[in-house]
Amino acid sequence: MNRIKNFFLKLQLVKDVKGQDLIEYALMAGFVAVAAGAIMPGIATSISTIFSRVASGLTVAAAQGS
Repeated sequence: MNRIKNFFLKLQLVKDVKGQDLIEYALMAGFVAVAAGAIMPGIATSISTIFSRVASGLTVAAAQGS
């Protein structure tokens, strides 16, 4: 019984780490985009357009998943 519990605990730990990496990469990409927009004002509109398209895509995906 104890072995099964330990197995599921380890399985949960592995699953959590993978999700954390994805979030870290997304945050890093966001920070780089914000920094690039602050340093180079000409890129700010392009970055804004990209974020708007991503937000629209996520909204459509969420609506289809419901």
